[in-house]
Amino acid sequence: MNPVQDLVTRHKQGHAVGVTSICSAHPIVIEAALRHALKHADAFVLFEATCNQVNQDGGYTGMAPVDFVAFVRGIAERVGFDAARIVLGGDHLGPNPWTHLPAAAAMEKAVTMVAAYVAAGFRKIHLDCSMSCAGDPVPLPEAEIVERAVRLARAAEAAAANKEPPVYVIGTEVPVPGGATESIEGLAVTSPLAALATIDAHRQAFMAAGLSAAWERVIASVVQPGVEFDHHNVIDYGPPKARALSDAIAAVPGMIYEAHSTDYQTRDALRALVTDHFAILKVGPGLTFALREALWALDAIDQEITVEPRQARLRDTVLERMREHPKYWEKYYHGNGKPLTVDLQYSLSDRVRYYWPDPEIEKARVHLFDNLRSNPPPLSILSQYLPTAQRALRDGAASRDPLSLSMAHVSAVLDDYHHACHTH
Repeated sequence: MNPVQDLVTRHKQGHAVGVTSICSAHPIVIEAALRHALKHADAFVLFEATCNQVNQDGGYTGMAPVDFVAFVRGIAERVGFDAARIVLGGDHLGPNPWTHLPAAAAMEKAVTMVAAYVAAGFRKIHLDCSMSCAGDPVPLPEAEIVERAVRLARAAEAAAANKEPPVYVIGTEVPVPGGATESIEGLAVTSPLAALATIDAHRQAFMAAGLSAAWERVIASVVQPGVEFDHHNVIDYGPPKARALSDAIAAVPGMIYEAHSTDYQTRDALRALVTDHFAILKVGPGLTFALREALWALDAIDQEITVEPRQARLRDTVLERMREHPKYWEKYYHGNGKPLTVDLQYSLSDRVRYYWPDPEIEKARVHLFDNLRSNPPPLSILSQYLPTAQRALRDGAASRDPLSLSMAHVSAVLDDYHHACHTH
């Protein structure tokens, strides 16, 4: 059985277990997650790529699905993590990268993408056709969303011939891939009736399309349990507001909820989400935000202990490149001057994550790590700038190497998710 399906089965049997869905293509985040899983003897690790990150056209990572598989497995081999314990998922798979095209053309691209994901070895597929394409009504009627999702499921099933078929996630009550573009003023929890209606509409459509076997592998639906973040604020999970929604899934065989945008939730909130059947916890920007914190801290340490002509100036390089190439943030940040500088660096949507592959930025990052390897920072300065990593160092869970210190800071976030997803 697919490890995710097995986890869902255990959850439906009354065990309050969940799984962290790590939505990041950054190699340091991936390595940190694998080392964290080794430390905690986790049965498997779930990594997911979005349709915008990875697709047949390369996405913003420049990777097709088969490339992402090789990328993750290459890191696993270096770390000593068994690749058989890695589950890869595709998130928001649908026409989103091509919504500027008419629906027919965009869906052809989406069909090709989903088939490529499954053929490459992705074993968890989120079918998301909620977005309107050129010429479509806004919002798209649910009947059309369901019909398009079934078309993608059919393509996925065909691509899975002679190999393990994937499990599926349906439902779309989340922001578009990449996060909310405006400040959050209010957030409505999905109504139980709407959640059950979405599940029933998909079930009927799968059955009508002859996909009954595939329906048995639909393990979750995406709903809004009342969690979200914007640039500088977080809406924390409130169990009472989601009680009726939580109760509604209990009677649905083989299914739980998948919770998107759980980044920045507290440890207690994450644990409550899992207990309340929102047991697949998506996290992406929260991990690269933590990585950015670590790299900013290391850059500040470099400026403290390295003579000025040899300093890496990573933060300055990132800001310069972001301003020179605004395509990944201009739809999100609308300020000027100091407010824009703050958003570029510290927005919780973490648009910085799109810029790490930039050659000039990577050159500065390598320079920074070289500086700190030749002149390791003392504990006293680590305490000032990276206290979490300093504690990990003193506990023997990290070394003074800048890569290890960066991963220790990311691992602190993963600790909260690990605590939430395991029974106690």
